[in-house]
Amino acid sequence: MLRAGALLTAGGTTLPLTGCDLFDRAEPTPPPDPLEPLAGESRELAARHRAAVAADPGLADRLTPIADAHAAHAEEIQRLIGRPAPSGSPAPSATGPAADRDGLLAGLREAEQRGRESAAKACVAAPGERAAVLGSIAAARVTHVEVLR
Repeated sequence: MLRAGALLTAGGTTLPLTGCDLFDRAEPTPPPDPLEPLAGESRELAARHRAAVAADPGLADRLTPIADAHAAHAEEIQRLIGRPAPSGSPAPSATGPAADRDGLLAGLREAEQRGRESAAKACVAAPGERAAVLGSIAAARVTHVEVLR
C-alpha cells in the first residue's frame, strides 16, 4: 500500500484512482444481424396488408390473417436475433392505385413475391437452428401469394 502511494506521489504511471474510466466506456454496438432486414420486411408487409384493409374494408377477411402472420413472423425473427425490434412501426405504404381492389391486390402480390424470395434466400444462408423458422416463413409467403390471386 505504501509503495503504491509512493508511486503516485512520485509521478509513476498507474491507472486513475477515480475509476471513472471504467464506467464511462460505452458498450460496443453489436453488428447487425443478417435477419434484421427480414424482420423489417415482415413488419412492412403486415403494415401494407393493414393499409389495404383500411383502403378497402371488404378485404379484411382475406388480408387480416396475412397481416397477423407477418406480425408473428417479425416477432419470431426478433426472438431469433435476440434483440428487441426497433421502436416505432413502419408506416403503411401505398399498395396500389387509390382504393382500386385489383391494384391493391396486385401490389400485395408483388410485395409477397419479393418477400418470398428474400425469405428463401435467408433460409438457405442461415445456420441450421434458424433455417427451420425461415423455411416456414418462406412457405407461408408462398401461400400468401396464392391467397392474393
